[in-house]
Amino acid sequence: MATIYRADHVGSFLRPAELLEARRGGSASEDLQALENRHIERVLARQKEIGLDVFTDGELRRTNFMSDFTDAVEGFDFGDAVTRAWSDEKKGGSTTPAVSSINGIVTARLKQRQPLTGRELPFLREHAPGPIKITMPSATQFPAISFKYGITDRVYHDPYALLDAVTQIMAEDIRTTAKSGISYLQIDAPRYSYYLDAKWTEWMKQELRVDPAQMLTASLNADNTCFAAGRGAGVTLAIHLCRGNNRSHWYAQGGYDAIAERLFHELAVDRFLLEYDDERSGTFEPLRFVPKGKVVVLGLISSKRPELERKDEVLRRIEAAAKVLPLEQLAVSPQCGFASTMEGNLLTEEQQWAKLQLVAEVARAVWG
Repeated sequence: MATIYRADHVGSFLRPAELLEARRGGSASEDLQALENRHIERVLARQKEIGLDVFTDGELRRTNFMSDFTDAVEGFDFGDAVTRAWSDEKKGGSTTPAVSSINGIVTARLKQRQPLTGRELPFLREHAPGPIKITMPSATQFPAISFKYGITDRVYHDPYALLDAVTQIMAEDIRTTAKSGISYLQIDAPRYSYYLDAKWTEWMKQELRVDPAQMLTASLNADNTCFAAGRGAGVTLAIHLCRGNNRSHWYAQGGYDAIAERLFHELAVDRFLLEYDDERSGTFEPLRFVPKGKVVVLGLISSKRPELERKDEVLRRIEAAAKVLPLEQLAVSPQCGFASTMEGNLLTEEQQWAKLQLVAEVARAVWG
């Protein structure tokens, strides 16, 4: 049976300035690794001090939340920049080109050259003071951002073919990773937000040239193939759903209603980490579709804003959610990581730790 961790977190932490400077300055690999090691030991100790239930290395060795995959797999060309407008919360949801994402485009057959988390796991196994959580990007991430017509279709004839190729690599790696001493495997899946926001559903039709209903089925099957590879090793399996988290910006909005029934019933996971930090995420009503035996981690604390939430308000919202889904099927966390890209969100490290302290305090108050 999967362990129910009540004080959870999505995984990534803000990088200290000296680590960012070293990475940008091209420090020798040995020097960079030593610096990473030192700061990972520091964030592990801080997680223990705060009282969190699971431990990550903060993704401090990554340039972004999915670079464990792109660093380990050949076939991506990062010379072809893809920019996308994101929405700015401070401008009331208006779009701004201030933040863009640069994604590798698939230009050749994908070939794995090293384990996806091979740089992370050995150090974590030696130094983590408790259960280890490993995060990986969903295979569904790559057809949306790395498939470009006129280039990728020379290798993979459509986004579904690329999805299949990524899924095969992910599943084989997860099969090994799940047996390597971890306690918790989390797949990060931002692209389900496309089905929650009409503008992105239309984008799928026009730009990706896929039928959204067909792609949703393919996406659920892909993630389930990956989860099946990790099942049976005593590892808690989870998926995190995101609406964008680059430098405190977001790109999609909408409640879970449109896909809740299929999502909660069909995905073979133990836990869903859901964004619930503001009105963009909708109501708790879709939680009525969550079956018994599955846990929802309520992302009630914002990793985007520096202001610390009030404990009584967080407790009130958990009470409201418990009217839809029993309290024993709930947990709490921030709504996303603090650094989906290495530059991180627009708050300080101390503000980050204060929010994680609040997560731990709330969990103790509610579940003991």
